[in-house]
Amino acid sequence: MMKKYFIGVDVGTSSVRATVVNETGECCGSSSQPIMIWNPTTDFYQQSSVNIWEGVSYTVQKAVSESQVLPENIKGIGFDATCSMVVLGEDFQPISVSLDGDQNQNVIMWMDHRAKEEVEVINATRHRVLNSVGGTMSLEMQPPKLMWLKKNLSETWKEAKHFFDLPDFLSWKATGNLSRGMCSVVCKWSYSVDSQPKIGWDKDFFKRIDLEDLTHDNCSKIGEHVQAPGCALGPGLSKQAAAELGLLPGTAVGTSLIDAHAGALGCLGCCPSDLKDLPNMDKCLVMIAGTSTCHIICSNQCIPVPGVWGPFLSAVVPDMWAMEGGQSSAGSLLDFVTSSHPAFTDVQRKASERGLHAFQYLNERIKKLADKQGVHAAHLTKDFHLWPDFHGNRAPIGDPNLKGMICGLSLSATEDDLALLYLATIQALAYGTRHIVSEMEKHGHEISLVYVCGGLRKNSSYVQTHADVLGRPLVLPDAKDPVLLGAAMLGAQAYMNKSSLKDVMCAMGGGGKCIQPDFSVSKFHEKKYAVFLEMWKNQQKYRDMMV
Repeated sequence: MMKKYFIGVDVGTSSVRATVVNETGECCGSSSQPIMIWNPTTDFYQQSSVNIWEGVSYTVQKAVSESQVLPENIKGIGFDATCSMVVLGEDFQPISVSLDGDQNQNVIMWMDHRAKEEVEVINATRHRVLNSVGGTMSLEMQPPKLMWLKKNLSETWKEAKHFFDLPDFLSWKATGNLSRGMCSVVCKWSYSVDSQPKIGWDKDFFKRIDLEDLTHDNCSKIGEHVQAPGCALGPGLSKQAAAELGLLPGTAVGTSLIDAHAGALGCLGCCPSDLKDLPNMDKCLVMIAGTSTCHIICSNQCIPVPGVWGPFLSAVVPDMWAMEGGQSSAGSLLDFVTSSHPAFTDVQRKASERGLHAFQYLNERIKKLADKQGVHAAHLTKDFHLWPDFHGNRAPIGDPNLKGMICGLSLSATEDDLALLYLATIQALAYGTRHIVSEMEKHGHEISLVYVCGGLRKNSSYVQTHADVLGRPLVLPDAKDPVLLGAAMLGAQAYMNKSSLKDVMCAMGGGGKCIQPDFSVSKFHEKKYAVFLEMWKNQQKYRDMMV
């Protein structure tokens, strides 16, 4: 019997990755390729859809070559990507989103914060569509970016014929099918699947924010048709896309997901062998921890949480309500606070000489400091506190204007000081996660288990600290990359067509390792979490004092 294989493609913040997996989710080949980012001025982050698709073509061909799987045995492909916005004009040509008019730069990235004034206008409307984003729209979503484009780049607005979320652009590029993925339009574009007055685009909302022209021609510029995750897109790969990817025309293509949501899909089918009783799926939180961190839970019930995005029906798992919290800066915050420290150059050199990542070296340094002082490593930051929202707060506060805070600095700038700053940052990120979890549970969610995927799952201090702070077991899936696995599941679902996506998840999810919390530091973290919340109150107080 001929074996079947599936491809998952992930377009992250700074790279494109592809993998080939078999029917049980085992990785058979993978590849990655960096992509370009332009940061012309503060808060502006732009990319090129041409550069991104070139990366997709390269990585798919390389992954297939490494896997030694014949194209005829590859039955499906799925895409995920960051929730960035792609702008195309006549004949689907790139249209500039850059102030300098560079046509190549036609993607406004998810982390672009140029639309601060526009998001304030949207939130001031208190429109009903805000009910599905915790009451406050983020400037990382697409409506404020669309407003900014219309206001500041009139020629771009006039010439634009299609606005895609990046995952949907990839699906269109692969198939020529203009339908949009439910995940993208519901989570980032204000499309409604459950609220009044009806399912679909809320024309009154677009009228209120002066984007009524997007509703013309049956909303053709932003998507007339919407499909659930994994639904087969038309006849599959087009001849042109198949040639560019090195695959066969007609290969099934599944409706796409946002990258974090693909990570949730890849994790929730994982069954760790060292955990006797696996809780129901709706009691499992998934942390997709990379440049930023997303916290996703899929519930059987509609349970809104102020400050947390959702609930979104069937945006990830069919007939389940997805909620999404998040931290705008996580891995990028750790990179920033460490690389900007005077001792980092020496630390990086020493780590490189031993073949280690700088964070691995710092983890070792923390252990040595703790052993020397005869304390648990967590206690090293007793007098060192940090508020992590250097790039604003996504959830549960929903304030893009919040800033970072550090308490406990001295005139010393040694390697040990860097280690403490690094540890305090990890703890602060864990307290931010606890803040989100606390709000979820306060409003009716129950969380018994936490899955972790993304780049930060490789950081032992990050993982153990989160387990200790949350007081819950953390699961690290065996899958090499659950985000890519989730994308491949979309391709498998498209090929199988009538099978349940949940069945696909369970068949391909694999096993995992369970990390148990250390309850000996629970009281310490309780105290530091109280300080953490007090820092937020103080920042509000200082802001009010300066009015």
